[in-house]
Amino acid sequence: MIDAIVIENLSKTYQVPEREGGFKAAVRGFFRRRYKDVHAVQRVNFRIESGEIVGFLGPNGAGKTTTLKMLSGLLHPTGGRARVLDFTPWDRKREFLQAITLVMGQRNRLSWDIPAADSFLLNQAIYRLPDAAYKATLKELDELLELGPIMRKPVRNLSLGERMKCELAAGLLHRPRVLFLDEPTIGLDITAQARIRTFLQEYNRRTGATILLTSHYMADVTALCERIIMIHEGKLKYDGGINELTHRIAPFKLICVTLQDGADCDLSPYGTLAPGENGCKTLLQVPAGEVAAVTARILADLPVHDLTIEDPPIEHVIERAFNE
Repeated sequence: MIDAIVIENLSKTYQVPEREGGFKAAVRGFFRRRYKDVHAVQRVNFRIESGEIVGFLGPNGAGKTTTLKMLSGLLHPTGGRARVLDFTPWDRKREFLQAITLVMGQRNRLSWDIPAADSFLLNQAIYRLPDAAYKATLKELDELLELGPIMRKPVRNLSLGERMKCELAAGLLHRPRVLFLDEPTIGLDITAQARIRTFLQEYNRRTGATILLTSHYMADVTALCERIIMIHEGKLKYDGGINELTHRIAPFKLICVTLQDGADCDLSPYGTLAPGENGCKTLLQVPAGEVAAVTARILADLPVHDLTIEDPPIEHVIERAFNE
Protein backbone atom coordinates (compact mmCIF):
# COMPACT_ATOMS: atom_id res chain seq x y z
CA MET A 1 0.00 0.00 0.00
CA ILE A 2 1.03 3.60 -0.65
CA ASP A 3 1.51 5.90 2.35
CA ALA A 4 -1.00 8.77 2.25
CA ILE A 5 0.50 10.52 5.30
CA VAL A 6 4.11 10.46 6.47
CA ILE A 7 5.50 12.59 9.29
CA GLU A 8 9.04 12.48 10.63
CA ASN A 9 10.17 14.24 13.81
CA LEU A 10 7.32 16.75 13.44
CA SER A 11 7.48 19.46 16.10
CA LYS A 12 5.68 22.68 16.93
CA THR A 13 6.70 25.14 19.63
CA TYR A 14 4.71 28.26 20.51
CA GLN A 15 6.06 31.34 22.25
CA VAL A 16 3.39 32.34 24.75
CA PRO A 17 3.54 35.68 26.63
CA GLU A 18 3.20 35.37 30.39
CA ARG A 19 2.95 37.79 33.29
CA GLU A 20 1.58 37.99 36.80
CA GLY A 21 -1.72 39.66 37.56
CA GLY A 22 -2.06 43.29 38.63
CA PHE A 23 -1.48 46.78 37.24
CA LYS A 24 2.28 46.92 37.93
CA ALA A 25 2.84 43.61 36.18
CA ALA A 26 0.81 44.88 33.22
CA VAL A 27 2.99 48.01 32.96
CA ARG A 28 6.21 45.97 33.20
CA GLY A 29 4.91 43.58 30.59
CA PHE A 30 4.18 46.47 28.23
CA PHE A 31 7.86 47.49 28.17
CA ARG A 32 9.52 44.10 28.69
CA ARG A 33 7.35 41.16 27.80
CA ARG A 34 8.36 37.70 28.93
CA TYR A 35 7.70 34.62 26.87
CA LYS A 36 7.49 30.92 27.65
CA ASP A 37 8.10 28.15 25.13
CA VAL A 38 5.19 25.69 24.89
CA HIS A 39 6.11 22.47 23.10
CA ALA A 40 2.76 21.50 21.57
CA VAL A 41 4.16 18.69 19.41
CA GLN A 42 7.54 17.06 20.01
CA ARG A 43 9.31 14.92 17.38
CA VAL A 44 6.27 12.84 16.39
CA ASN A 45 6.65 10.08 13.78
CA PHE A 46 4.02 7.93 12.06
CA ARG A 47 2.80 6.73 8.66
CA ILE A 48 -0.76 6.14 7.47
CA GLU A 49 -1.54 4.07 4.39
CA SER A 50 -4.09 5.05 1.78
CA GLY A 51 -7.59 3.98 2.74
CA GLU A 52 -6.89 3.61 6.48
CA ILE A 53 -9.17 5.03 9.17
CA VAL A 54 -6.95 5.86 12.13
CA GLY A 55 -7.98 7.22 15.52
CA PHE A 56 -5.80 10.05 16.84
CA LEU A 57 -6.26 10.16 20.61
CA GLY A 58 -5.06 12.23 23.51
CA PRO A 59 -6.32 14.35 26.41
CA ASN A 60 -7.11 18.03 25.98
CA GLY A 61 -3.98 19.98 25.11
CA ALA A 62 -2.08 16.87 23.97
CA GLY A 63 -1.27 18.33 20.53
CA LYS A 64 -3.90 16.61 18.38
CA THR A 65 -5.43 19.70 16.78
CA THR A 66 -2.01 21.30 16.31
CA THR A 67 -0.88 18.20 14.42
CA LEU A 68 -3.98 18.23 12.22
CA LYS A 69 -3.48 21.91 11.46
CA MET A 70 0.11 21.25 10.37
CA LEU A 71 -0.97 18.30 8.22
CA SER A 72 -3.65 20.42 6.56
CA GLY A 73 -1.22 23.28 5.94
CA LEU A 74 -2.69 25.82 8.38
CA LEU A 75 0.44 25.87 10.56
CA HIS A 76 4.15 25.70 9.82
CA PRO A 77 6.13 23.33 12.05
CA THR A 78 9.21 24.43 13.96
CA GLY A 79 10.93 21.16 13.11
CA GLY A 80 10.62 17.92 11.17
CA ARG A 81 8.85 17.19 7.93
CA ALA A 82 5.50 15.91 6.70
CA ARG A 83 4.15 14.58 3.40
CA VAL A 84 0.46 14.25 2.64
CA LEU A 85 -0.28 12.61 -0.72
CA ASP A 86 3.33 13.43 -1.59
CA PHE A 87 2.80 17.17 -0.95
CA THR A 88 4.37 19.32 1.75
CA PRO A 89 1.20 20.63 3.44
CA TRP A 90 2.37 24.15 4.34
CA ASP A 91 3.30 24.84 0.70
CA ARG A 92 -0.50 25.09 0.24
CA LYS A 93 -0.41 24.06 -3.41
CA ARG A 94 -3.75 24.07 -5.16
CA GLU A 95 -3.53 20.36 -6.02
CA PHE A 96 -2.98 19.58 -2.34
CA LEU A 97 -5.89 21.72 -1.14
CA GLN A 98 -8.20 20.02 -3.64
CA ALA A 99 -7.21 16.60 -2.29
CA ILE A 100 -7.75 17.14 1.46
CA THR A 101 -10.36 18.46 3.86
CA LEU A 102 -10.33 19.51 7.52
CA VAL A 103 -13.64 19.32 9.41
CA MET A 104 -13.60 20.64 12.98
CA GLY A 105 -16.62 19.95 15.15
CA GLN A 106 -16.07 23.16 17.11
CA ARG A 107 -15.68 25.42 14.06
CA ASN A 108 -18.31 26.54 11.57
CA ARG A 109 -17.43 26.70 7.87
CA LEU A 110 -21.02 27.40 6.74
CA SER A 111 -22.43 30.93 6.44
CA TRP A 112 -24.71 31.41 9.42
CA ASP A 113 -27.57 33.37 7.85
CA ILE A 114 -28.03 31.56 4.54
CA PRO A 115 -29.10 28.00 3.71
CA ALA A 116 -26.40 25.32 3.57
CA ALA A 117 -27.27 24.83 -0.13
CA ASP A 118 -25.87 28.31 -0.87
CA SER A 119 -22.65 27.48 0.98
CA PHE A 120 -22.41 24.32 -1.12
CA LEU A 121 -22.63 26.44 -4.28
CA LEU A 122 -19.88 28.68 -2.93
CA ASN A 123 -17.67 25.62 -2.40
CA GLN A 124 -18.43 24.53 -5.96
CA ALA A 125 -17.10 27.87 -7.18
CA ILE A 126 -14.03 27.80 -4.89
CA TYR A 127 -13.01 24.31 -6.03
CA ARG A 128 -14.13 24.98 -9.63
CA LEU A 129 -16.26 21.86 -9.75
CA PRO A 130 -18.08 21.16 -13.02
CA ASP A 131 -21.87 21.18 -12.68
CA ALA A 132 -22.20 17.49 -13.52
CA ALA A 133 -19.58 16.41 -10.96
CA TYR A 134 -21.00 18.73 -8.29
CA LYS A 135 -24.56 17.48 -8.74
CA ALA A 136 -23.47 13.83 -8.75
CA THR A 137 -21.47 14.25 -5.54
CA LEU A 138 -24.24 16.21 -3.84
CA LYS A 139 -26.76 13.53 -4.78
CA GLU A 140 -24.51 10.82 -3.31
CA LEU A 141 -23.98 12.81 -0.10
CA ASP A 142 -27.73 13.43 0.10
CA GLU A 143 -28.34 9.68 -0.06
CA LEU A 144 -25.83 9.00 2.70
CA LEU A 145 -26.64 11.93 5.01
CA GLU A 146 -30.31 12.63 4.20
CA LEU A 147 -29.66 16.31 3.45
CA GLY A 148 -32.83 17.07 1.48
CA PRO A 149 -35.03 18.38 4.32
CA ILE A 150 -32.32 20.51 5.96
CA MET A 151 -29.98 22.07 3.40
CA ARG A 152 -32.50 24.75 2.38
CA LYS A 153 -32.94 26.04 5.95
CA PRO A 154 -30.76 28.89 7.24
CA VAL A 155 -27.83 27.34 9.08
CA ARG A 156 -28.72 29.21 12.29
CA ASN A 157 -32.02 27.27 12.39
CA LEU A 158 -30.39 23.83 12.20
CA SER A 159 -29.85 21.58 15.18
CA LEU A 160 -26.26 20.67 16.05
CA GLY A 161 -26.62 17.23 14.44
CA GLU A 162 -28.13 18.71 11.27
CA ARG A 163 -25.38 21.32 11.08
CA MET A 164 -22.67 18.66 11.39
CA LYS A 165 -24.22 16.73 8.51
CA CYS A 166 -24.02 19.87 6.38
CA GLU A 167 -20.47 20.61 7.59
CA LEU A 168 -19.36 17.14 6.49
CA ALA A 169 -21.11 17.51 3.13
CA ALA A 170 -19.48 20.91 2.55
CA GLY A 171 -16.08 19.42 3.28
CA LEU A 172 -16.58 16.49 0.93
CA LEU A 173 -18.10 18.11 -2.16
CA HIS A 174 -14.71 18.17 -3.89
CA ARG A 175 -14.19 14.45 -3.14
CA PRO A 176 -11.02 14.75 -1.02
CA ARG A 177 -8.70 11.76 -0.77
CA VAL A 178 -7.63 12.58 2.81
CA LEU A 179 -10.02 13.61 5.60
CA PHE A 180 -8.80 15.26 8.80
CA LEU A 181 -11.71 15.12 11.25
CA ASP A 182 -11.36 16.93 14.58
CA GLU A 183 -14.18 15.93 16.96
CA PRO A 184 -16.85 15.56 14.23
CA THR A 185 -19.43 14.18 16.69
CA ILE A 186 -18.83 16.54 19.60
CA GLY A 187 -22.04 17.52 21.37
CA LEU A 188 -24.23 15.23 19.26
CA ASP A 189 -26.81 12.86 20.72
CA ILE A 190 -26.31 9.09 20.47
CA THR A 191 -28.47 8.75 17.35
CA ALA A 192 -26.67 11.55 15.49
CA GLN A 193 -23.27 10.14 16.48
CA ALA A 194 -24.25 6.72 15.10
CA ARG A 195 -25.40 8.26 11.81
CA ILE A 196 -22.15 10.18 11.37
CA ARG A 197 -20.13 7.02 12.07
CA THR A 198 -22.18 5.00 9.58
CA PHE A 199 -21.69 7.73 6.98
CA LEU A 200 -17.91 7.81 7.47
CA GLN A 201 -17.68 4.02 7.16
CA GLU A 202 -19.69 4.05 3.94
CA TYR A 203 -17.78 7.02 2.51
CA ASN A 204 -14.48 5.26 3.19
CA ARG A 205 -15.78 2.06 1.58
CA ARG A 206 -17.02 3.86 -1.53
CA THR A 207 -14.11 6.23 -2.12
CA GLY A 208 -11.11 4.62 -0.39
CA ALA A 209 -10.41 7.94 1.37
CA THR A 210 -7.85 8.06 4.17
CA ILE A 211 -9.31 9.33 7.47
CA LEU A 212 -7.44 10.65 10.51
CA LEU A 213 -10.00 11.09 13.28
CA THR A 214 -9.77 12.71 16.69
CA SER A 215 -12.58 12.10 19.16
CA HIS A 216 -13.19 11.94 22.89
CA TYR A 217 -16.07 9.52 22.26
CA MET A 218 -14.54 6.05 22.34
CA ALA A 219 -17.60 4.67 20.53
CA ASP A 220 -16.42 6.61 17.45
CA VAL A 221 -12.97 5.07 17.69
CA THR A 222 -14.03 1.46 18.32
CA ALA A 223 -16.64 1.60 15.54
CA LEU A 224 -14.38 3.12 12.89
CA CYS A 225 -10.73 2.40 13.70
CA GLU A 226 -8.66 -0.74 13.95
CA ARG A 227 -5.53 1.32 14.59
CA ILE A 228 -5.01 4.19 17.01
CA ILE A 229 -2.24 6.72 17.51
CA MET A 230 -1.97 8.17 21.01
CA ILE A 231 -0.28 11.46 21.80
CA HIS A 232 0.27 12.95 25.25
CA GLU A 233 2.00 16.23 26.12
CA GLY A 234 3.03 16.50 22.48
CA LYS A 235 4.81 13.14 22.43
CA LEU A 236 3.81 9.92 20.70
CA LYS A 237 2.68 7.38 23.29
CA TYR A 238 1.35 4.50 21.20
CA ASP A 239 0.81 3.51 17.58
CA GLY A 240 -0.92 0.20 16.90
CA GLY A 241 -4.10 -1.84 17.16
CA ILE A 242 -6.75 -1.31 19.81
CA ASN A 243 -6.70 -5.00 20.78
CA GLU A 244 -2.92 -4.99 21.16
CA LEU A 245 -3.16 -1.96 23.46
CA THR A 246 -5.82 -3.68 25.57
CA HIS A 247 -3.71 -6.83 25.91
CA ARG A 248 -0.69 -4.76 26.93
CA ILE A 249 -2.32 -2.24 29.28
CA ALA A 250 -5.23 -4.28 30.66
CA PRO A 251 -4.47 -8.02 30.25
CA PHE A 252 -7.62 -9.13 32.05
CA LYS A 253 -11.30 -9.86 31.48
CA LEU A 254 -14.30 -8.74 33.50
CA ILE A 255 -16.74 -11.43 34.68
CA CYS A 256 -20.16 -10.16 35.70
CA VAL A 257 -21.86 -12.63 38.06
CA THR A 258 -25.50 -12.48 39.16
CA LEU A 259 -26.48 -15.09 41.74
CA GLN A 260 -29.91 -16.57 42.22
CA ASP A 261 -32.33 -14.66 44.44
CA GLY A 262 -31.31 -14.68 48.05
CA ALA A 263 -27.87 -16.16 47.46
CA ASP A 264 -25.06 -14.42 49.30
CA CYS A 265 -21.57 -15.72 48.56
CA ASP A 266 -18.05 -14.36 48.85
CA LEU A 267 -16.64 -14.13 45.31
CA SER A 268 -13.24 -12.74 46.28
CA PRO A 269 -11.51 -16.17 46.00
CA TYR A 270 -12.33 -16.23 42.29
CA GLY A 271 -10.78 -12.91 41.30
CA THR A 272 -10.33 -9.25 42.17
CA LEU A 273 -13.62 -7.55 43.02
CA ALA A 274 -14.29 -4.47 40.91
CA PRO A 275 -17.06 -1.83 41.06
CA GLY A 276 -20.15 -3.13 39.24
CA GLU A 277 -21.33 -1.34 36.10
CA ASN A 278 -24.53 -1.31 34.01
CA GLY A 279 -26.54 -3.06 36.72
CA CYS A 280 -23.97 -5.76 37.37
CA LYS A 281 -24.06 -6.61 41.07
CA THR A 282 -20.70 -8.38 41.22
CA LEU A 283 -17.82 -7.75 38.82
CA LEU A 284 -14.64 -9.81 38.93
CA GLN A 285 -11.36 -8.85 37.33
CA VAL A 286 -9.60 -12.01 36.18
CA PRO A 287 -6.34 -12.47 34.20
CA ALA A 288 -7.18 -13.25 30.57
CA GLY A 289 -5.44 -16.62 30.63
CA GLU A 290 -7.44 -17.82 33.65
CA VAL A 291 -10.96 -16.88 32.52
CA ALA A 292 -12.04 -20.36 31.38
CA ALA A 293 -10.88 -22.06 34.58
CA VAL A 294 -12.36 -19.39 36.89
CA THR A 295 -15.69 -19.43 35.03
CA ALA A 296 -15.89 -23.22 35.35
CA ARG A 297 -15.22 -23.01 39.12
CA ILE A 298 -17.88 -20.34 39.63
CA LEU A 299 -20.51 -22.33 37.71
CA ALA A 300 -19.64 -25.51 39.64
CA ASP A 301 -19.51 -23.92 43.10
CA LEU A 302 -22.20 -21.22 43.13
CA PRO A 303 -25.94 -20.86 42.34
CA VAL A 304 -25.40 -18.65 39.29
CA HIS A 305 -28.39 -16.93 37.71
CA ASP A 306 -26.43 -15.12 34.97
CA LEU A 307 -22.79 -14.76 33.96
CA THR A 308 -21.15 -12.65 31.25
CA ILE A 309 -17.53 -12.14 30.21
CA GLU A 310 -16.42 -8.78 28.81
CA ASP A 311 -13.30 -6.93 27.78
CA PRO A 312 -12.40 -3.92 29.92
CA PRO A 313 -14.05 -0.73 28.55
CA ILE A 314 -11.80 0.99 26.01
CA GLU A 315 -12.20 4.26 27.97
CA HIS A 316 -10.52 2.63 30.97
CA VAL A 317 -7.74 1.19 28.80
CA ILE A 318 -7.00 4.59 27.24
CA GLU A 319 -7.04 6.27 30.65
CA ARG A 320 -4.60 3.71 32.05
CA ALA A 321 -2.33 4.19 29.03
CA PHE A 322 -2.23 7.97 29.56
CA ASN A 323 -1.57 7.56 33.27
CA GLU A 324 1.36 5.27 32.56
